[in-house]
Amino acid sequence: MVVSKLDYCSSVLAGLPGSLMRRLQSVLNSAARLVYSARRSERVTPLLRELHWLRVKERIQFRLCVLTYRCLHGSAPSYLAETLYLTSDMESRRRLRSGSTSSLMVPSSRRATLGDRAFPVAAARAWNSILTSVRSLSSYLTFWRNLKSLLFNASFQDD
Repeated sequence: MVVSKLDYCSSVLAGLPGSLMRRLQSVLNSAARLVYSARRSERVTPLLRELHWLRVKERIQFRLCVLTYRCLHGSAPSYLAETLYLTSDMESRRRLRSGSTSSLMVPSSRRATLGDRAFPVAAARAWNSILTSVRSLSSYLTFWRNLKSLLFNASFQDD
C-alpha cells in the first residue's frame, strides 16, 4: 500500500530537492524493512534488491519515461502528448544527426526551481537520458521491462 501511494503521480516529483528526495527514500526503505521484518539497523540495499524495487530517483524517472512512451505512442491524454516534440519533427534539426534519433526537444525554461519540473521539460530530459535501444522498442511491455532493468542496474551499480 505504501509503495502504491509513493508511485501515485510520482512523475510530478521530478526535480525535487535532495532533502525531500531523502525523506521519500526513507519511507521506501521503511516499507522494505516492514516487508522483511528487518531491524532499522540492518542495511536496506539487499532488501531493495531482493524486492526488485527501484530507488525513489529511479522510480520517478521510470514513471516519467513510461508516461512519455505512452504519449509518443498515442495511449496517453492528448493534453500531455501535445507538449512533447521529437527532434526529427523540428525543421531546424532534420539535417542534423539528432534529427534521426528518437530524442525529444527539451523546452527552455526560465526558472530552474519550477520550470525544470514542468512535464515537457522533465519528461524530455528523462526520455533523452535512457538508451536509444530502449526508447526505440515498439512493444509497451518490452519497453517497460527493459526500462525497469536498465534503471534497476543503474540504481544498484554503486553498491
